This record gives sequence, structure tokens and C-alpha cells, in this order.
Amino acid sequence: MAHRLTDRISTVLDLEPDAAAIESDGDWINWGALGSYARQIGALIGRDRPQVGVLLRNRPEHIATVLGILLSGATLVVVNPSRGDDRIKADLSALNLPLIVGTADDIASYVEATPPTSVITIGDIGQSPTASVPVTAADSKIGIAVRMLTSGTTGPPKRIDLSYDMLAHSVLGPEPTAVRDSVAIVNAPLVHMGGIYRVLQNICEARPFVLLARFDLSRWADAVRTHRPKAVSLVPAALRTVLHSELTADDLAGIRVVTSGTAPLSAEDADAFTEKFGIPVLTSYAATEFGGGVAGWNYADHQKYWSTKRGSVGRASLGAQLRVVGEDGTVLGPDEPGLLEVKPGQLGPDTEWLRTTDLARIDADGFLWILGRADQAIVRGGFKVMPDDVRSALESHPDVQGAAVVGRPDPRLGETPVAMVELRAAVSADELSGYLRNRLAPYEIPTTIAIVEAIPRTPSGKADLSAVRAHFDTPVAP
Repeated sequence: MAHRLTDRISTVLDLEPDAAAIESDGDWINWGALGSYARQIGALIGRDRPQVGVLLRNRPEHIATVLGILLSGATLVVVNPSRGDDRIKADLSALNLPLIVGTADDIASYVEATPPTSVITIGDIGQSPTASVPVTAADSKIGIAVRMLTSGTTGPPKRIDLSYDMLAHSVLGPEPTAVRDSVAIVNAPLVHMGGIYRVLQNICEARPFVLLARFDLSRWADAVRTHRPKAVSLVPAALRTVLHSELTADDLAGIRVVTSGTAPLSAEDADAFTEKFGIPVLTSYAATEFGGGVAGWNYADHQKYWSTKRGSVGRASLGAQLRVVGEDGTVLGPDEPGLLEVKPGQLGPDTEWLRTTDLARIDADGFLWILGRADQAIVRGGFKVMPDDVRSALESHPDVQGAAVVGRPDPRLGETPVAMVELRAAVSADELSGYLRNRLAPYEIPTTIAIVEAIPRTPSGKADLSAVRAHFDTPVAP
């Protein structure tokens, strides 16, 4: 039996086959061509609903592949083709999937040509996908739409199962009767929940969109000037790039709101963006484990409350429930800091409370502040240092493009904070330390500030803290 998400996708693909659907590298693909390719993928997969590994890139044929998998009722297993050859091969070997989909180059590079794995090779839409051998094995996970690889910000990435029901709850609104006139921009990577969510939301709304292979300031700005979207989504790193660029309010004319999530964004950066461009920034809080967002700002709340609640990530959304508890599980009152627990609306009314590792507080009006990750707190000689506080202070410097802060073992103090900094203009580590002395407590100031050309980041734009730690992996000498 078809699922309501599958039904919606099928309906939208057939609404106006000749209308524009996806623009990529200056070329438009219509809904009919997108639907034809998706259904060819579905036909090659068959009816056994296998787990299908996809070496997923931000290309139209990959979007058609995602839609084809969902139309067939199978499970998309996200494989990130940008993690490095050895890790990709090890990932595919451990998954041992019955079917893998990718471009000819990706298949040749990463997939062993041995049974029982079947392979579907994809290319430009307009050229039919091909299968190496029929799909015979059916290692199914019935009801699971996507096995999403988490970003691996603090440790090895892991896969989270997202059901068809969870995705439907997040992306389905009123059923469209025609293709939308407005054009969206998708620059989030499909290997991240934000990319899958944004693509499916646009598809289910019958909204055409520009697909960028990655966030690129010039291409993004060209798309904004050409299509004048009313809303855009920017992860904090991208938002800071736009903020400190030569773009003007005229370049962003037409945008009414910017949404931002996946990583912390300081209230100072949000306010600076609004001051420069006249556009409010609506932050949110989400996680792959929740199947989407559980808190966020809407425009009305922002207009009414931002001046008094700046820095919050908004109130519960999409039917979620939020609470803060102590280490013993005691539910805490308004503005008391503790561990955040969530009942995501996407998981249904009977789900249990899910405890996160995020320190948070919720005020009497229901606004949520994320105070940092409990598992990332640095204890320096008995003093607790929150990396996000140090990162935010560094990023407030006008010459700093981005920063990442981790703890490094210290034989005397236990741990000390160290920072990796990416610059937009020349400034020394000593100058940055001096800048922090007026903004942080002495024990919060990093013992080392490493200035690098680029901070290693996950596909979602977060700093890859495992890679940052590896940079500082030599313990301080006694």
C-alpha cells in the first residue's frame, strides 16, 4: 500500500509535466523529465523494498533517485561520497547492501564488482539509468524511508532511521493544485538531513528550485538576484560569509526572512545581518534523530519577542514537547539550566522523552536557549568552560571568519581550551588572545590559537570537531 508521502510525490510529479522543476548549472529540468527518471529508478529497484545505498551528490539525477526510492517504498541509505576513499569503501563494506546507486565514476571508485551487490548507474537526466544485474536480494527495513548519516561533528558518524511517517509529518502541508510561481534555492547537502528535508519540502509543495552543488557565494547571490526568493536558508558559516561579503541590501531584495539551523548562531551575528540587510534571521533547533525541527522562531514571534529573547532558538514546533531536567531526571523550572529532553512531534504521541546531550534552559514563555553540549564541556582546573562561549567570542572579532574550540589534555589542569580560527583578514594569535581578555574569564581563554586556511567542516557546515582535535592531539608537556 502506498504511503501518503509517496502519493504526494507521485501527484506533484504529474501536476504540470512541462513546467520547470530544478535548475542546475544554468539548465532547467521539467517535472515530467524528473518524474520519468524517478520512475525508471523505481522500476529498476522493483517491489521488494530493499535498502538502497546511494552515493549522494547535489545533482538532479540524485534527486530523481531519491524520489524513485521513495516511490518504490524502499529505504534510502545515505552514503557520503566526500568522506575519503578508504572510509567510503569501509562504509559500503560494512553496510553490505543488496543495491548501490551512483554515477559511473563513483561506482568505479568505490564499489567492488562482486555479487551479491547490484548496481544502478545514473547520469544526466534524459539518459536512462542502467542496472548491472536485476535486484534479487531484499534486505528490507519496511516503513523506513531514509537511513541518514549524522554529521559526525563530535565523533564517528552513525545512521539514524527516519520513517515515512516522520518525513511526512515534517514536509507535508496542503496539497498543491498547481506548480508554484516562486523559486526556492537549495544549497544544503543532500547527505545531510537539512538537504533532504528542503528538497522534499519543495517537491511536496510543487515549488521549483535552484540546486547548488554546495554553498558558493557568487552562485548563491546570482540565484537570489535572479529569482528573488521570499525565504532562504543559510547555515551559520554561510550566513557569516554573506554578512561579511560585499553584497548589499539591494542584492538581497525580495528576501523577507532567513532561516538558520544545524549549528549555533550568535545573537550578535543575527542582529548584524538584520542591520545590514534589513532581514530578520529565524534560528531553529533540530536533529537527525528527531526527523527534523523541534523548535524555532516564526516571523510573528520574532517581531514581538526578539528584543527581549535574543539568542533563543525559538519555541517548540511541529507538535514537539520540550523540557529541561537535572542529572537525576528531575524536571526543572523556568530558566533553570539542565539537560534538554524532547518529545518530537514527528515520532507520534506515544513516544518516550528523548534525552539530548545539550545543556539548555526554557523560560516561562516557552522559549528555548541552547547553552552548549554537556559532553563537550571543558573542565580546566575545576572551572567549567563551554566551547560555544569561547567560539562565539572569537567569531565576534571583525577579522575572524569562523572558529572551533575543543579541549586538549593537560597534565596539571586536566584540560585546557584550544581554538582553531579561520580568518578573513590578517590578525595574529596574540592579538586574538588580547581581544578575548575583555570578553572572557581568564580560564576561558584558549591556551593555543591555531590560525588555519580553512576549518575542517562536515557536509552540514558544522566544524568537524574530531578533525579539530586531531590537529591538537599532542598533549602539553609537563
